[in-house]
Amino acid sequence: MGERESWTTEEFGASHEGAVGVLLADGTVPGPVFFQMNSGGGGQSVSQWSVYDGHFAHVPRAAALRAVCSCGWNGTEHRLDWDEIGDQELAKAGALAADACLEDWDEHTVTVENSAVPLPETVTGLLAQLAGEIERLAKSSPLAAVRAARRLEVTAAQVGYWPAHDARRDVTAEQAAAALGLNEDAARKLMARLGRWSPYR
Repeated sequence: MGERESWTTEEFGASHEGAVGVLLADGTVPGPVFFQMNSGGGGQSVSQWSVYDGHFAHVPRAAALRAVCSCGWNGTEHRLDWDEIGDQELAKAGALAADACLEDWDEHTVTVENSAVPLPETVTGLLAQLAGEIERLAKSSPLAAVRAARRLEVTAAQVGYWPAHDARRDVTAEQAAAALGLNEDAARKLMARLGRWSPYR
């Protein structure tokens, strides 16, 4: 995959990395476009949606944009009207379609969050309150806020140890991944980190 702008959330990270995907007129997904450097043999592979304008022989023209996610989910197709686009730069003419893709992916991440194992309101409320207290502390004493954040890391490591071991014993990797809203590899590494075992065994 070539370089392109992508989106992630703090909680789900690369398990649900989103981007604007491109579809050609025949419904296929184009490969990355390679741009050769003027000064030598190097170059850059790019998959950013805005390069697919058909202006060069080796660059196909996008017929539609859609949100895509690293989990395999695809969003609604947003067609591009090239009669209306004309000679405009695709980055500008397709901006509304690209924004719609971001909104579609945002809705996807909400669905992922809602499908994950629910947390009690008391826990989410306390976490939000703690985050607010540390943010307020940072205004008067940044170092104290750093120490509080560090204590939070230590606490998370302590309280996550036995739940990680219990979950490892009681559920499959697939079940853990679904409950955490992560892919299996990310869920395995998270459980290993909290449970302090090697993720490779």
